[in-house]
This record gives sequence, structure tokens and C-alpha cells, in this order.
Amino acid sequence: MAGLVLKDIRKNYGQVKVLHGIDLEIEQGEFIVFVGPSGCGKSTLLRMIAGLEDVTSGELLIDGEIVNDVPPSKRGIAMVFQSYALYPHMTVYDNMAFGMRIAGLPRDEIDKRVRSAADILQLGPYLDRLPKALSGGQRQRVAIGRAICRDPKVFLFDEPLSNLDAALRVATRIEIAKLNESMPDTTMIYVTHDQVEAMTLADRIVVLSAGRIEQVGAPLELYEHPANLFVARFIGSPAMNIMPATILETGKTTTIALKDGSTVSVDIETPASDKGKNASFGVRPEDLSIANGGSQLFEGTVSLVEALGEVTLLYVDGPVEAEPITVKLPGVAGVKKGETLRFAADRAKLHLFDESGHSYYKG
Repeated sequence: MAGLVLKDIRKNYGQVKVLHGIDLEIEQGEFIVFVGPSGCGKSTLLRMIAGLEDVTSGELLIDGEIVNDVPPSKRGIAMVFQSYALYPHMTVYDNMAFGMRIAGLPRDEIDKRVRSAADILQLGPYLDRLPKALSGGQRQRVAIGRAICRDPKVFLFDEPLSNLDAALRVATRIEIAKLNESMPDTTMIYVTHDQVEAMTLADRIVVLSAGRIEQVGAPLELYEHPANLFVARFIGSPAMNIMPATILETGKTTTIALKDGSTVSVDIETPASDKGKNASFGVRPEDLSIANGGSQLFEGTVSLVEALGEVTLLYVDGPVEAEPITVKLPGVAGVKKGETLRFAADRAKLHLFDESGHSYYKG
């Protein structure tokens, strides 16, 4: 069992700089998820923790010991890859037992570990089958079981659900959540580009962009209080609506002007020195509703309706030309394309970012 500390971790490939000084502390037993767009460095960082990539500079500590030069087999880490990487000619039992046999563990200990892992992952009935006789989700569970058998200090998951269809992704995600609950002292680090996986599995999420950490926090913390525009746009589906604005009045309540000349008051404090400066105003699609009298946030014409059953997505031509506003309404809304509607939102759920893209929320 172990905690991890990353101190100013950098990774270069020749003259190309991929990671630019990563500082992160992970407590024993935490489930940490790395998220970010393709090319942000999340898989590279995971592979550096595993020892599959060299650390250009900085210190990587596991259980208080610097492991920069420790080979992967000596780090006490087990990794589950995007591909199942199972031996096709071996049974499920033999796939899970193979690494322990190579390590020279006693036969009784191997059998005990394999059957214990099979019980956790509900693989007992499949131990005598070959991988070709299993579904994709079952194969991924075998790969996870193989990792469990090693009794590692740290589990690393590199986009393990990417090759599964939608239904299997949900089922396997639930299995991983149950696995985490059954192993509360084991540290798990999970890489994904799917924010649903991140929001549902993580104790804390690490949002990466262009080789840098943008924000670290609990899932709802990142959702409710994004540190900057990148996190605001990345966390949440559909993405947060962002509109350019100008600060008219500062103080504990801030008044801003949108591009169409309309004004909005938000319960966010801004310094007097920012009066007259440009800003970005944000509101999440699910925080918007159709205004029935009273105050409104903006008015717009519906250009597209996506009726999904559980929710209805509206794309509205609002205050900013060429940037439609997305509105997410519960259930079947009964709205038609071409309607002009007024929309409102709870002032407490509005967001404001300064001209450099940082949130005014100080937490």
C-alpha cells in the first residue's frame, strides 16, 4: 500500500517538452483520475509512474522512496492497459496466474490469489475458458484480475474501457467502482478522456492540458467551481456556455454587459480595479430554464432541438453571433425549432472569469 508524490516532474522527447513540471501528492487509498484532451500528457504521466517512461527531471516517490531509476517490476505497481493483452492460448486461470508463476510463488498461494480475484470480479465460472470465449467486458475483468493477483501497492488504469461498447462500459465501470470499495487501502490512478468515468469513479480529478495541471479537486468541486475557462469548458456535458462580457460595476455583486448590450448581475465579488475590463460570463446548459415571467438572462431563437427522452437539448441563437447557447431541459420539453424564448438561471450558479481566463471564485 502506498502514497505517491510527484515533484516538478518533467518529460522531454529530444527538444519536444511534453510535461512541464507536475507537482502532485496522492494519498494512500485514493482513487485519482487523470483527464484531459488527447495529447495533454495524461498517459505519458501514467507510464512514468509505472516506470515505462524515463523521468527527464524531477522526483517520483512511492511510499517515501525515490523510484526514478527503479525498474517497473520493483515498484509494486500493476497496470491495466486499454488493450486486454491476454495470452490467447491460455485459460482465464492461467492468464491470471502466469505472472505469479514467473515470480516463483508457491502453487497454493497462486491458486488462492487467482480464486480470490475471480470471486471479486465474478469470474469464477469462466476460469477454464480461453479469452476468445469471453465478451469484451469479461476479458477486461480478466486483465484487472491479473493485476489484483499481484497484490500491488498501486493500480494504474490506462483508458481500460475505451474498447468496450456503451453497455459494457457502464457495467465494467461499476465493477471497477466495486473493486475500489473492496480494496480501500489500495491507491488507484485511472486515465481517461471520458468525464463520466472521471466524475463517477474519482475521489479527486486531475485536469491536464498541454502538459500542465489546470486544477485538482473533488468531482463536484471542479464542476461547481472551475478554476479557469479550460476546466469550465472541459468538465460538464454539454460544455459550459461562455460569453464575452465587460464589467460595469464591481463589488460583492458584479454587473456585466453582454455583447448585445444586455446586463447581468452575478453574486460574485470582483475588485474595483477590474471595472471596465473584459471578462467571460459562463452558465451551464443544465442551469438554464425557460423564463415564465420575472427576470430573464437572455432571449433567443431556437435553431435546433435534440429530443433525447430523458433531456431535451436546445441550441439557441443568443447574445453572441455565431455562438449558439446550449440549453439542457429535463424530459420532453415540447419546444419547436424557430420559437423565440426567454431563458433564466439561478444567479448563484453563474460563473465569471477575468480577462486572463481565471475564475473570480476564490473558494
